[in-house]
Amino acid sequence: MAATEDPTAVVAGATQASPSKDVASPGAACPPVANRRTQQVRDALSMLFGFRLLNAICLRTFFQPDEYFQALEPAWKIAFGADSGPWMTWEWQHNLRSSLHPGLFSLGYTLTASYMSSMRLSPHYTAIALVAIPKVLQAGIAALTDWYAWRLAEKLYGSNSAAAWSVLLMSIANPWVWYVSTRTFSNTMEAALTIAALYYFPWDLLGVEKKAKEKSKPVVFGTPGAVNSLRLSIGLAAIAVILRPTNILIWGAIGIVILTGFTSEGESPLDTWTYVIIIREVLLCGSLVLGLSLAADYQLYGEWTFPPFNFLYFNIGQALAVFYGQNDGHYYLSQGIPLSFTTIAPFAAMGMFNAAAENFSGSLMMQNTRKALGFTSTAMISALSLTSHKEVRFIYPLVPVLHVLAAPYITSFFTTITAGGIPTSSGPIGIKRKPLLLAGLFINLIIGSYLSYFHAAAPIQVMDYLRGEFERLHPDNATLAEPYGRYNATSEPLELFALFLTPCHSTPWRSHLVYPALRARGLTCEPPLHTEPGSAERASYIDEGWRFERNRMGFLSTELWPSEGGGEIPRYIIGFEGIEDTLMEYFGSDGLGANKGVTLTKTWAQWNGLFSDDGRKAGELRVWETNTYSAAANQAAQDRRL
Repeated sequence: MAATEDPTAVVAGATQASPSKDVASPGAACPPVANRRTQQVRDALSMLFGFRLLNAICLRTFFQPDEYFQALEPAWKIAFGADSGPWMTWEWQHNLRSSLHPGLFSLGYTLTASYMSSMRLSPHYTAIALVAIPKVLQAGIAALTDWYAWRLAEKLYGSNSAAAWSVLLMSIANPWVWYVSTRTFSNTMEAALTIAALYYFPWDLLGVEKKAKEKSKPVVFGTPGAVNSLRLSIGLAAIAVILRPTNILIWGAIGIVILTGFTSEGESPLDTWTYVIIIREVLLCGSLVLGLSLAADYQLYGEWTFPPFNFLYFNIGQALAVFYGQNDGHYYLSQGIPLSFTTIAPFAAMGMFNAAAENFSGSLMMQNTRKALGFTSTAMISALSLTSHKEVRFIYPLVPVLHVLAAPYITSFFTTITAGGIPTSSGPIGIKRKPLLLAGLFINLIIGSYLSYFHAAAPIQVMDYLRGEFERLHPDNATLAEPYGRYNATSEPLELFALFLTPCHSTPWRSHLVYPALRARGLTCEPPLHTEPGSAERASYIDEGWRFERNRMGFLSTELWPSEGGGEIPRYIIGFEGIEDTLMEYFGSDGLGANKGVTLTKTWAQWNGLFSDDGRKAGELRVWETNTYSAAANQAAQDRRL
C-alpha cells in the first residue's frame, strides 16, 4: 500500500483518462457506458437538490438583512403590488439593484398564490406555502452550484476521479456552505451563475499542445457545440455581472490571462477568426442579457435605468458603502477565508496561492485552468480588499472555485491508493488519517448545526408568532385578496399591529408577515443621501436606529410619540431584552408615556444565540402587548373566527 502524499500524483492518476469521457473496459459497448454516465450525472443533481432542500428546511436562523430586503421584499412587490406592504429600501427607490434576481422569486410567489387559491385552502396554509417557496427555489440554485463545481472538477481531474468527488464532498461538508447556500442572497445566485459559466468556458483558449507538424493555429471553435458552450458561458457571466457588478473582477482577470498568456503554457490558439468569434458572441450574448435586464428593470422601476451604474455611482462615487461599516485590509485573508472554509481553509489557501506555480502532471488544459483560477481568485480578493466595506459573503462566488483548487491537496492528504479500496478512475483508494478527518467533520457538524438551528433563530420565529396572532385576532383580514381587508367590521382601519424597536432590518418583513393588512413599522437606517462625501453634515448624520439607541427615552417621547400628539400605539412592541427597562419606565405611572394608556405584558420571548455581531441584539428577543385594545374587541375577533 503506497501513500499518495504528492497532490500532483493524484491529479496525474486522475487525468490519465479523458476529462470528459468515461473509460470503458475492453470489449464494453460504448452506449451502455454513456447511458450509465448520463444517469450518474442526473442522479447526482437529484441527490444534491434533495440534500439542499433538507438544508433549506433545517435552516431557521437569521443571518443578514440582504437575504430578504434585496430579494424577497422586491419580489413580493413584483408579485403582489406596492400596496401589499413590502419594505422597499433606499437601494430600490434609487434603482441600484437589478430586478432579475427578485424576478425569479416573484414568479414563485405568483404561481404559489395562484395554486393555493385554486385549492381553496385557508389563508394559514397559503401563508406557510408563500414563506416556503423561496426556500425551494433557493435549494435548486444551491444544488446547481454544487453540481457545476463537481462537473468542472471532472473536466479538470477526470470523471469518477477522487479529486472530483472530493469537491462534491467538500461542498456538502462545508458548514459555511450549509449556512449560506440556501439563503436568497444575490451572492448565492452570483456563485451559481459564476461556477456554471466557468464550467462552460472554453479553457483551451489559454493554450493547447504544440504540434510540430501543424503550421496553422489550432481551432478552438471548430464545432457548433464549442460555440454554444461559449455562448452559455458569456450569457451566464453577463447575468452575474448585472446582478453583482463586482463579478466583473473574475472575468476581467480571466480576460487578462487569455490576452497576455500570463500563467499559461502551450501554444496560443488565438488568431483573427477566434477573436472575431469571441467578440461576436460577447456582443450578441451581452446585448441579449442587457436587453432582458433593461426590460425587466423598466417594468419594476417604471423608467429606463441601468442598476450596475447606479450601484457604482452611489457606493463608490458617493462613498455610501462605508456607511455600512469599514474593515481592515486583511479582512478576507484573516476572516473571510477561515469563515468560508473552516476546517478545510488550509487546503483552500494552498489551492489558491500555489496554483500559479504548481506543475501537475495532467493535461495542459487542466494545468492552465488551475493557474487561471488561482490567479482570478487572488485578483478578486486583492481588489475587494482595497474597498472600505467588506463582508465575507462578497467572496462567496469563489467558494466553489476554491473547492476545485483545493481538491488535489485534500485528496492526497486523506486518501491513499490501496487494493480493494473505493473504485475511482485513478485506481482504488482508501482513507488515511481517519481520526483527523472525523474530527474535522465533527467540528463542521457542530458549527453547521448551531448556526443553522440556534444562532439568531428568534428573528425568524417572532414573525411566525406575529402572523399567527394576526390570524387569531383578525381572521377576516388574513388574506391576500385585494383590497387586502385593511378595515374591521365597523369599517375602521386596523390598528398598527407591530412596532419593531430593534436595530434596523433585524428581522424579515413582508415575506414572513405575509398579510398586507398586518400593519407594521420598524426603525430605519437610510444612508445620508442628501449629504456630500466628506462633509461635516455627513459625518454628524445619525440614522433612526442609532438615534433610538443613543437616547431611547428622548426618541420615544419626541420622535415616536411626541407630547403634542401623534404617533400610533401598536398592539405589540418587539425588541431585544436590553430595551425592556426603558419601555417600562416610559409607560410607567411616573413616565413620560403614562398618559398613553399602555400596560406592557410580555407575551413571547426567545433566546437569540451565544453571541452577536451587534451588542444591541444580545439576549432574548421579546414581544410585549400594549393592552390598549379592549378585551371585548379581542373577544369579538375570536367570535368572528368561530
